[in-house]
Amino acid sequence: MNPEQVIPQLVIYMVVLMLAISAHEAAHAWMSDRFGDDTARLLGRVTLNPVAHTDPIGTLLIPIVNFLIGAGGGKAFLIGWGKPTPVNPLRWRQKDLANVMVSIAGILANLLIAVIAFTTIKILLVTGLFYDIPDSLKEPVVLLLDYMLSMNISLAVFNLLPFPPLDGSKVLETFLPTSMQPLYELLEQYGFLILMVLMYMGVFGAIIRPILNGVYSLL
Repeated sequence: MNPEQVIPQLVIYMVVLMLAISAHEAAHAWMSDRFGDDTARLLGRVTLNPVAHTDPIGTLLIPIVNFLIGAGGGKAFLIGWGKPTPVNPLRWRQKDLANVMVSIAGILANLLIAVIAFTTIKILLVTGLFYDIPDSLKEPVVLLLDYMLSMNISLAVFNLLPFPPLDGSKVLETFLPTSMQPLYELLEQYGFLILMVLMYMGVFGAIIRPILNGVYSLL
């Protein structure tokens, strides 16, 4: 793929990624505020402005490098993360419910964006409006909607996995019996390393790919 093709695709990819990450982190902040903790809101994190949520490594460097590796035919796991949303669980009302709802809020935000993208694609295909889009805009529109759908589904599924520091691990922690807490703490200590190993082995791709294939088969 030549630079004239890569650069526009990279720009669209990064725009969609920053939207996905911003919605994810803003949802965490908003839900935490709803349960009585205004820490993130006071820090300006209840916003879709990507500046508030961008992590230089997880939102910019790694996704860009991975995208370029993938564009060059290499093996890349196209995923990223934002600046962690600060929450204070001690200020939450209904702490167990709050822990679950705050944890899944980001996942729900990504699923909402995926539903919007899926619905838009379906309408364009069923009504034939896709063919009315000017030729010069067709490729950017297809890329935008495709990235919106696939990336947000991937982020939602990825974050549901029960490995610290992913959101799914916080939900798991809520329902674990006290006797299992030492095991969870051990998992938390080595969670990031475990994630890197599983990612390298292609485990996450094996989980996410069939889900994406199932969704695209419905279009």
